[in-house]
Amino acid sequence: QVHLVESGGDLVQAGGSLRLSCAVSGIIFSANAMGWYRQAPGKQRELVASITSGGMTNYADSVKGRFTVSRDGAKNTVYLQMNNLKPEDTAVYFCNSDVRRGPTVYKYWGQGTQVTVSS
Repeated sequence: QVHLVESGGDLVQAGGSLRLSCAVSGIIFSANAMGWYRQAPGKQRELVASITSGGMTNYADSVKGRFTVSRDGAKNTVYLQMNNLKPEDTAVYFCNSDVRRGPTVYKYWGQGTQVTVSS
């Protein structure tokens, strides 16, 4: 069974910081890229940041310079450090991993954690 469990969401004032965590089990964590997505009310889910198994990172333009994604292989955990938060960052944040098994790619999601940024 694959499990992705997010934590760390909260209500914070604009300009504040939060660190989200995603604990992963059931996959070979070190072999898989991980991603953070977010979905605001009435909007489509969008990619916020991703990190490959080798540590290469990618960010949405809207969060570059403010958010940092990292991973800890010893803890099978991926993190999203969010600084200088803005009201437009308010969303449910989801952890994701796309796992290839033979010809098929399986998409795994956590349950999400709510981030609310007040102005």
